[in-house]
Amino acid sequence: MKKPIVCVVGSINMDLTVSTKEMPMQGETTIGGEFATYPGGKGANQAVAAARLGANVNMIGAVGKDPFGETLLKHLKSEGVSVSGIHTIPDIATGVATIILTENDNRIIVSSGANRMVTPEVVELYRSLIEESDVLLLQLEIPIETVMYAARLAHACNIPVVVNPAPYQDLPIELVEKVTYLTPNEIEKESMKKHFNTSSNRKTITTRGDSGVQFFEGDEKKYLPSHHVKVIDTTGAGDTFNGALALKLGNGEKVSDAIMFANAAAALSITKVGAQGGMPTMKEVEEFLREEVK
Repeated sequence: MKKPIVCVVGSINMDLTVSTKEMPMQGETTIGGEFATYPGGKGANQAVAAARLGANVNMIGAVGKDPFGETLLKHLKSEGVSVSGIHTIPDIATGVATIILTENDNRIIVSSGANRMVTPEVVELYRSLIEESDVLLLQLEIPIETVMYAARLAHACNIPVVVNPAPYQDLPIELVEKVTYLTPNEIEKESMKKHFNTSSNRKTITTRGDSGVQFFEGDEKKYLPSHHVKVIDTTGAGDTFNGALALKLGNGEKVSDAIMFANAAAALSITKVGAQGGMPTMKEVEEFLREEVK
């Protein structure tokens, strides 16, 4: 079977995480626990998810000319993601997310850095990567005008467009009209209410955590339950879902079958630590689904 070509236009970050027993108050200094760095960014996460499952993945994005940028490019290459569409920009830092973790809480500060420089002009330089793809996957950690520009290019070529509206911001009406599928979580869907009509409802696939997935087949609302697994770390479950969904849609599979596969991949992803650390392979998902049927 031909491997689908997935093009991801999106963010690339280095996640800087530190654990602490208690979240510090304003002006307070506390002694923390372990510090670690992890490859991140919603765009990069989704690209890795699709590549690990067997897609040919091209990514359009940007990093700074700094050690984090070099590390992230090497990592993406090692995961099988083509980085020919990733700009290295001097005099600007690679995007980072600073994450403070406690047992029951987290606080995250994202510094977009080079991700702000993923402009329509950058996408235009690599438009052939979109035009040659079987599906385009987008998120909202890069400028919204860039998301819109990429969607227009794909729409003009009749290429399916999946937009994961996270982190949420108001969507241009034209974007809602041009996308093939929107993949919000429940909180993002609530924020999107003003965009909903019969047409946009039909293209909305809502991930609902341990309540499964809601979607439409024609006019009929459908629900797919979640899988019962041992939860270790839910970070990256949504990105795994989107990467897996794009893979199957790029193969031309029915949306209900693509959702079933993506739901299983997301379930497997939360059984290991890290946004990308738990992302499964095709073999792992297929074995998991066979076991579930027994």
